[in-house]
Order: sequence, then structure tokens, then C-alpha cells
Amino acid sequence: MKKRLGTIAAAAILFLSNIAHAEPSDFEQWVAGFRAEASAAGISDEVLDQALSGLTINSRVYELNDNQPEFSRGIWDYLDSAVSETRVRNGRAKFQENRQLLTMIDQAYGVDAEIIAAIWGLESSYGAIMGSYDTIQALATLAFEGRRTGYGRSQLIGALKIIQHGYASRDDLKGSWAGAMGHTQFIPTTYLSYAIDHDGDGRRDIWNNLGDVFASTANYLSVSGYRGNEAWGVEVRLPAGFDYALADTKIKKAVVEWAAAGLSSINGPSLIDGFDPNIRGRLIIPAGARGPAFLVFDNFEAILKYNRSTAYALAVSLLSEEIAGRSGAVVAAWPRDDRPLTLTERKDLQQALKDRGYDPGPVDGIIGAGTKRALRTFQQSAGLPADGYASAKVLEALK
Repeated sequence: MKKRLGTIAAAAILFLSNIAHAEPSDFEQWVAGFRAEASAAGISDEVLDQALSGLTINSRVYELNDNQPEFSRGIWDYLDSAVSETRVRNGRAKFQENRQLLTMIDQAYGVDAEIIAAIWGLESSYGAIMGSYDTIQALATLAFEGRRTGYGRSQLIGALKIIQHGYASRDDLKGSWAGAMGHTQFIPTTYLSYAIDHDGDGRRDIWNNLGDVFASTANYLSVSGYRGNEAWGVEVRLPAGFDYALADTKIKKAVVEWAAAGLSSINGPSLIDGFDPNIRGRLIIPAGARGPAFLVFDNFEAILKYNRSTAYALAVSLLSEEIAGRSGAVVAAWPRDDRPLTLTERKDLQQALKDRGYDPGPVDGIIGAGTKRALRTFQQSAGLPADGYASAKVLEALK
């Protein structure tokens, strides 16, 4: 009987894998429907003919969408790559090469030059790897089906508007699998809202003009709340018996309050001596109770608006320290013996929480704030450290 069930299950998996993505004819019908939507948004027939004719699905986009490194790798592995010796060395060299321009942008927008350089380094390895995906095809693929259809449609309309307004040609629109473009990887709607023509030549050229690149990046961060000469955060040491449930996105306290709760700077001056006691911040423990802890402030939140990944924002912050000649090394040890959950396991964890009556939000494999809160509630009920960390051990306890 077990063998028979196994055969049926295998056949079902094969069948589902064969229908995981729709047929090309369905995509052609979708393109026809989307064309009407884009036309209603003001896109001309000429641009639509040029951009959408002969469009096909890029299946690689789906694979990458399900395995984003910020979410699918252990944060220690991600940071090893993001803040590698090579990236730091290249970053310092590029910073010196463009110091005058970066300083000018820093003064104009109130965004620290080393932060702009770090984002440049993370997004395109300082312009060396800007992506070769056809932006229109990639966004149409995402818009057609999957968990990011809304994103894909809005960004595809944005990309068509870029062509429509003459900001870039159809051939210029190359970038990442997710539709991000240029040296600092702006998605189309971000480009339309925040890109800057720094040198006044009539173009907002984030592909070739570093003045436009740096000014656009700084403008976006400034609008997002970044303030120059203020810290992004600090690595901290937690006291014995600390309540990990305090590491919640909704809990922000003044530095003086965190110090009173027993937090101390792990390296350098004390929290009170090193920061304005009234600055408010929140605590993050990106690898759970066994890993490092950081107290982060408003500038960290601004970086998060660039990319909603804690791993990414931490990488930018640490890389910026290294580029500026300060130490960005994390002192506390990462739990490198831990095994990151696969996408399927992350969805299983979310479903298990839901089945037990804890609401994690969508079962999408993204361990966001909602999933972490639900996980902390479960951990508290199970007598586990309520750190909200999605580990293989916690998944086993849930099941």
C-alpha cells in the first residue's frame, strides 16, 4: 500500500511540475490583455509594438525569484560575499577615484558618501555587473504568473513609460532578473520618481553617468529618511536572561532605555557615550539567539526601503564602514553550524504556524515581520527562546 501511495505521489508531483507554468499560448493571450491595460495607461501603440512584439517567457526568472540570496542563504554566507575582501578593496579604490563627486553629492543630499558607495558595490560591484536580462521580458514574466504578478505589472508599465518619455531606449533597458537597472539597480517606478539629472544634460542616465547614478541614489535615500552624519546602528551585547521578544520591528526605544535594559556596545565606547541617549532604535537578531545582535536606527530603516531585506541593509551598513576606513567586522560569532531552510521548508513552517492558530501572514516562504511574530508566540508557548528565528530545529518542534 505504501509503495502504491508513493507511486501516486510521485506521479502527482510530476504532473504538477509539468503544469507549474502556463503554456506559451496562454502568455500570448496575457500579453494581448496587458497591451490594452498599458494603452489605457497612456502608452502609445508605437512603444507597445516595439516593446511587446515577439515577447516570450524567461523561465530562469522564476527560478531566481524563488531563491533570492538575501532570503535563501544563511546571513553569514551572504555577508561573507557582500563584504568580501575583494569588494572592500575595490570599494575603497572606487571611493578614492570618485571622492570629489561623492563628496559633492553627500553635501547636496545629506547622505553619507560611503553609504552611496556601499550600495553601488552591493548592487553592481561598482558598475561591473549591472545585469544583462531584458527588463521588459523579465518584468512580463513576473507579471504573467507567480507570487509577484502585481509587482511585475506595475513595473512593466513603468518601464514602458521610461521608453515613452524618451528617458531610455528599448535596448537600454537591461538589468537584473527582477527588472532593476543601472549602477545602483533602480526598478522602473523608482527611476520615474527619484532619478536625478545631476549634470543637466537632459537625461537621467543611471547606466552611464556616475553623477546621475550617485545623485539618484542619494535622492532616494534622502526621501526615505536618511540623515547624514548619523549612525546606522551598532553591534551590541545582550545581558543574560534577555527577553528576545523585544527584538521586534514594532518595539523602538531610546538608547538610554536600551542601556537600562542591559544592552552594551560590543566594541568601542558605551551606548550612552557613543550615541545621543535620546535616539530611538530597535533591536535585530538576524540569526536568532545564538548569533550577533544589533541596535539599528532610522538610517538603517532608510536603507531597508531600498531593499526590504535585513541581510541587505546590514551588508550595506557594514560595507560602508569598511569603505570609510573603519572596521565593519562583526564581533560575535554567527551560528555557522545552522542550516538555512529551503523555500519549501519556509512555507511548511508558515503553514504549520497557521495550522496551530498563529497567523504568519501569506504562506510565501518569505520570513517577514508577521511570520517572526507568530513564531515568537509559538516559541514562548513551547518554552523556547522567543527570537523569531526560523531554524530547522523550530520547524521540527512545530511539526
